[in-house]
Amino acid sequence: MGSKTALYEKHQEMGAKLVDFGGWDMPIHYGSQVDEHHQVRNASGMFDVSHMTVVDVTGTDAKEYLRYLLANDVVKLQDKGKALYSGMLNDDGGVIDDLIVYLMTEPGVAGEWFRVVVNCATREKDLRWMADQTAGFDDVALTEQPDLAMIAIQGPDAITLSKQAIGESRTNLIEKLSVFQGVESEGWFIARTGYTGEDGLEIMLPEDEVADFWQALADQGVKPCGLGSRDTLRLEAGMNLYGSDMDETVSPLAANMGWTIAWEPQERTFVGREALEAQKEAGVTEKLVGLVMEARGVLRSHQKVIVEGVGEGEITSGTFSPTLGCSVAMARVPAATADQADVEIRGKRVPVRVVRPSFVRNGKKVFD
Repeated sequence: MGSKTALYEKHQEMGAKLVDFGGWDMPIHYGSQVDEHHQVRNASGMFDVSHMTVVDVTGTDAKEYLRYLLANDVVKLQDKGKALYSGMLNDDGGVIDDLIVYLMTEPGVAGEWFRVVVNCATREKDLRWMADQTAGFDDVALTEQPDLAMIAIQGPDAITLSKQAIGESRTNLIEKLSVFQGVESEGWFIARTGYTGEDGLEIMLPEDEVADFWQALADQGVKPCGLGSRDTLRLEAGMNLYGSDMDETVSPLAANMGWTIAWEPQERTFVGREALEAQKEAGVTEKLVGLVMEARGVLRSHQKVIVEGVGEGEITSGTFSPTLGCSVAMARVPAATADQADVEIRGKRVPVRVVRPSFVRNGKKVFD
């Protein structure tokens, strides 16, 4: 038996199929993964993501600590509640984890407060690494928040239905949120973020309040969804999955995460910078691309990608796309790869198109 979130009994009550996910008993679906996928693309769905790890970073050195810890630069957070996506790298430039960090206080105040959300499967190594990097910073505290549950409500109707379930005072706060921004409200933190390629909210709230809120959302017509559809949704959106599309052996420059590296100012030192600069100087040899296969079959992780006259690569994430009706994948391939390749499936080479690693956003196809 794995760890259980505060919504475990609700999942059982609503007919979820529960599986082990990173040591947690989590719903993979509530009957049909494909139906749940379409539900999020066309209306709204909700996911229990309480297994994620929430860490508050506080103290007068909190900002400088995070500027050293992360490849992206938290100095960009100029408004309370704003969010930043970043890789947390090792000294070799490999990705220890990818995460979101929120500024919880007004910028520039003494003792700024940041909230960091990292993956559940990497919790122990992340917390250990984050603690190790506090050396040299006199006033920084890391406080895990295990008593916070988290629900992601995603889809074109997600915000409207969330407002109907959440109460008038918090409805007014939601209406003022911009994309990638959050707001605190009486122990709740409501953020306009997500992992599906759709608009929506991710809400952190006390465990003893989450079951009632989950039910209130269901009463408004928000459908419960499992982690199976969350994976196909994020892949259609071209969002990386840690452990598949990148890990400690993979540079963000080879994982379509170059845009998350803040090179300026040049005098800022961050973990992994020296290694990344050396990689840039030598020339990056691999890149993460999208693949589209219009023939029958399904692209899957670890299948070989063959680029005629260039070399070989490997699929990192692949699936049948319910939205597009064909198979899509992300693959790490030689940097010289152009717009055509083959994938080896059961001993046969099948042609695929090479596109930018993003396929669907806000319910619409985004590649040519």
